[in-house]
Amino acid sequence: MFYYLNGELTYREAALAVIDCAGVGYQLTVSYLTSEALAGKLGQKVKLFTYLAVREDGVELFGFGSTEERRCFNLLTSVSGIGPKAAMSILSVMTPGEFSIAVCTENVAAISKANGIGKKTAARVVLELKDKIAKEQGGADGVTAAVSAAPLPKGGHLSEAVEALMVLGYDKNTALRALDGLDPAEQAGELIRQALKRMAQ
Repeated sequence: MFYYLNGELTYREAALAVIDCAGVGYQLTVSYLTSEALAGKLGQKVKLFTYLAVREDGVELFGFGSTEERRCFNLLTSVSGIGPKAAMSILSVMTPGEFSIAVCTENVAAISKANGIGKKTAARVVLELKDKIAKEQGGADGVTAAVSAAPLPKGGHLSEAVEALMVLGYDKNTALRALDGLDPAEQAGELIRQALKRMAQ
């Protein structure tokens, strides 16, 4: 129903933001990372992508700082036993890029750091989403082939960042250009954040 809201940020706390659009204040549930990105922006115009959850006990509007975060939210809520609250909990401890890396590398420990997410639930997320993410790139074999078709940058973090960006839908050349010149000593998550920022400009 709502694709995004673009208006004045009038209220913000750890998991909540209120945006005034033409005199109507929309309350959105947000991840901790999105909330932190909104820090210092009270009274300013902001844009959040949205998802409207309709349940028997009410309606809740969720806000996301990027389309990548909303895409991860949609993937997470497609997993059996993962509702909107659990999905936001996971997205509060890792960026979309870090989440993709965790799923692709079967890093259950990283996902289970989210509040209320145990190792069994994290393992189910990996089990149900690894192939789904791969199929978006033409199948698991297709992702592997695409990553290995040409030499990746030296250094594990850069390689992980390239693979994660490809999982997110970018081709390898685009990913390499976005990562060009970045410090290979940075963690993969930080490299992905910087690359996505470059591509958004």
